[in-house]
Amino acid sequence: MLKLAKPLAVIDLETTGINLSSDRIIEIAIVKVMPDGKKIVKRKLVNPEMPIPAASSDIHGITDEMVKDAPTFKQVANELKQFIENCDLAGYNSNRFDIPILAEEFLRIGMEFDCKGRKLVDVQRIFHFMEQRTLSAAYKFYCNKNLDGAHSAEVDASATWEVLEAQVEKYPQLGSDVDSILKFVGEDPIVDFARRFGLENGVEVFNFGKHKGRSVADVLKAEPQYYDWMMKGDFPMHTKQKLTEIFNRTMLKKA
Repeated sequence: MLKLAKPLAVIDLETTGINLSSDRIIEIAIVKVMPDGKKIVKRKLVNPEMPIPAASSDIHGITDEMVKDAPTFKQVANELKQFIENCDLAGYNSNRFDIPILAEEFLRIGMEFDCKGRKLVDVQRIFHFMEQRTLSAAYKFYCNKNLDGAHSAEVDASATWEVLEAQVEKYPQLGSDVDSILKFVGEDPIVDFARRFGLENGVEVFNFGKHKGRSVADVLKAEPQYYDWMMKGDFPMHTKQKLTEIFNRTMLKKA
């Protein structure tokens, strides 16, 4: 049994999206586990004061209608802060998402959110640390064989094919062809392989720098010199190729 020196607040958020700087919380649930094992649960729907994209609603099932009469984050902030005061924090992928976006919400309304003195336990990190995600580990798990000669390209490629075949055998829900597999697990929306650009509702956006989260086309219209800066910069060729495609498309529309 886990021994706690202080309360542990296990946090999970549902949000309008995954952009830490621009997206908002729409639901927060906290399970506060006390050192004596007692659990106290707090759950709040939150009005994000912005539309919830349909793609996000499809994931968590929360719509604009459901939060229209909910309090804003500012209205619940004091209550939440008091609830997690003197607590260590935990969650799943919480160090990279839940805690950063919660901190953004507090800071946005001018309220301090300090992690000093708190321990941050990310359960996903434990999972990935304990259950290795290497090809050798996958080969052992799915094929029950040791991968001899790992990191030889031919050995690794052959093992990868065996793992894929074993996955299709193990998980009938994957179907038996490439289309059914991708339909089940989803396709990673790739603009450029370096992920300098992302896709939000079918629109290319910057994933870095001062324009992070903004439409690439909108930035190029307003600051054509940003295109020149990126083309001269130390960016991968594929990123520059995609940037040029967006630039040409944008300038043609502008014309």
